[in-house]
Amino acid sequence: MVVGAVLLLVAAVLVWLAVRRLRALRSGGVHAALRTRLDDSGKGWHLGVGRYQGDEFVWFRVLSLRPGPDRIISRSALEIADRRDPSGPELYTMPPSSRVLRFRETGAAEIEIAMSPDALTGFLSWLESAPPGRLPWAS
Repeated sequence: MVVGAVLLLVAAVLVWLAVRRLRALRSGGVHAALRTRLDDSGKGWHLGVGRYQGDEFVWFRVLSLRPGPDRIISRSALEIADRRDPSGPELYTMPPSSRVLRFRETGAAEIEIAMSPDALTGFLSWLESAPPGRLPWAS
């Protein structure tokens, strides 16, 4: 009886995660890995799905039961600090052929986002398409 209840709970969690991911992808989402703890070990990457909502990039972690986004990144608060290719152990924790962008968020710590080349092109276009005067570093 207990084993059946545990299996039912595990199945429900897996269905929830699959539905959440599919909904995010179908509503204009892109695969993206995000890391907030920056060090040279290459650890701390989390796979997820990002989606554009006006002036915000909302990111949903793949293995999260949270119904809303796990991270909200405002376009006006971002400044690109560095671009690089993934190295060593990072290659296994992000989408294939990804590029890594390091950002400085105004009033927050640095973060890194890894995306495929196509998703990165869209992200950079979204980032640079803010109305004039909204991004001080783009003037």
